[in-house]
Amino acid sequence: REREKPLISDGDFRSEECIEFLKESDIVVTNPPFSLFREYMGQLIDYNKKFLVIGNMNAFAYKEIFPLFQNNKVWYGVTAAGKRLWFGVPEHYEFTGAESDCRIDEHGRKFLRIKGIIRWYTNLDHKSRHEKLVLWNRYDPKKHPKYDNYNAIEISKTKEIPIDYDGVMGVPISFMDKYNPDQFEIVGITKWNTENKLATKIYTREEMEFHNSSGLNGGPALMENGKLRNLFVRILIRRR
Repeated sequence: REREKPLISDGDFRSEECIEFLKESDIVVTNPPFSLFREYMGQLIDYNKKFLVIGNMNAFAYKEIFPLFQNNKVWYGVTAAGKRLWFGVPEHYEFTGAESDCRIDEHGRKFLRIKGIIRWYTNLDHKSRHEKLVLWNRYDPKKHPKYDNYNAIEISKTKEIPIDYDGVMGVPISFMDKYNPDQFEIVGITKWNTENKLATKIYTREEMEFHNSSGLNGGPALMENGKLRNLFVRILIRRR
């Protein structure tokens, strides 16, 4: 229901007043502060609320957020992949960003585009989430090399997932735009190697110096021409 009175406090979502408002709600739709995204999502989960909130795409890999995805408690909502979204703002809103991030339409309505790659985070089910990803590539050890520190093969692009491989595969975060929980299982993530039981080895300082890569213990590594190359975080998946 619509609140009849304005908030008395400063509107902090952690305030007693806002928590009481949260308890009354059925579905939360908002743009939370990205710097407090972990805490805000935790509050929604604690109060068992349905929600549709905006967050940076890479927030998926946070320690507090990833398990929610892995256990199918949270997923991406319907978002136009590769496109930045426009949001309407009130008339009195003053534009302060670059011209490319704000516009006024022919009716005088103001719109703002959020910087960065963003996604809707939700626990509301939708049809797109269950669309089967069409696979056509065949497994090729040269095209899909195995990591040096994970028992999984590298898939640099979602479209290159092989149709005939049943083992664990490392895919980029962008895979989550196509993730179908009926088709794939999320095994883990190639991050926090020193705490992650999925990593098969932890590199010493000497090894990192030899390979000229101080970040080897922060993600998956591939051997190329006798040297290890550290990759950006990968999601470990397996076909069901």
